[in-house]
Amino acid sequence: MESIPESASRFLARQIERLRRMPRPKKIVFPEGEDPRVEAAAAKLTREGLIEPILLCGEEEAPQYAELYYERRRSRGVTRREAEAIARRPLYRAALMVAAGDADGAVGGAVNTTAETARAALHAIGTARHVRTVSGVFFMCVRDRAFGADGVLAFADAALLPDPSAFEVAEIAIASAHSLRAMTGAEPRIALLSFSTRGSAEHPSIDKMVEALRILRERAPELHADGELQADAALVASVAARKAPGSAVAGRANTLIFPDLSSANLAYKLVERLGGAVAFGPFLQGLAKPFNDLSRGSSEEEIFGAGIITALQSEGIAIASL
Repeated sequence: MESIPESASRFLARQIERLRRMPRPKKIVFPEGEDPRVEAAAAKLTREGLIEPILLCGEEEAPQYAELYYERRRSRGVTRREAEAIARRPLYRAALMVAAGDADGAVGGAVNTTAETARAALHAIGTARHVRTVSGVFFMCVRDRAFGADGVLAFADAALLPDPSAFEVAEIAIASAHSLRAMTGAEPRIALLSFSTRGSAEHPSIDKMVEALRILRERAPELHADGELQADAALVASVAARKAPGSAVAGRANTLIFPDLSSANLAYKLVERLGGAVAFGPFLQGLAKPFNDLSRGSSEEEIFGAGIITALQSEGIAIASL
């Protein structure tokens, strides 16, 4: 494969170092175990002694997990027969293994869609206490390390919520800031993105980001945040000096919060494919236990990284919002 950005190598090296300090290898389930990329990533994780991968291949009977699923979902009208059928599916079986404590975390999405992966996680594992908004954050490792935190930026929400409300945008921003700090050690600088900078245009989507900033500052005044900001104002100091003078965030943002799923998803794929970045994620913020998603276009290296970060997340030290 092509060489990956130095920022991605440094990012992974940091996570591997943290993982090696754990007392035992974590058990991470991969429900798409027949995919060649997953097989290769799992083999590398095993070879380097980083985690204990569990590869699931095809449907099989899982009576104990069927019963667990039935108990979790019978209030929603799920019958025992339906639970038995659902628990046979690798995606749900993996999530139920995590819910039961038979695995420390799971990584899916190399074959299944994000919607399918998130649904299995929510139905079988559920959300953490006091969490109202589950979201997905990508860690984008770009080639120019002058951007973000040594070349690493958080992009959210590029996975789950098509059109988050202002309140949800604020929650996504807070969760992503904690995740960025936990993964890189850097102080988060949150940019609430738009096609406008500080009132240069008018539109309901701009109003949403302005309101999100108000809520964010009210709920987490210790965080550095600004918005609404255009992407160039958020990232480029010379542009920020003209468009948002005096901002503590503009020109040096490392946590990019998008107004909707469409813009976030397009942005991360364009940065990845045209800019040569490596995209780790999306990591689901707000679940009771870690079950993470992949893009179906993920590389072996990205799946390898997802396994490492999921293992850290199971200890509560990778995605700090959980």
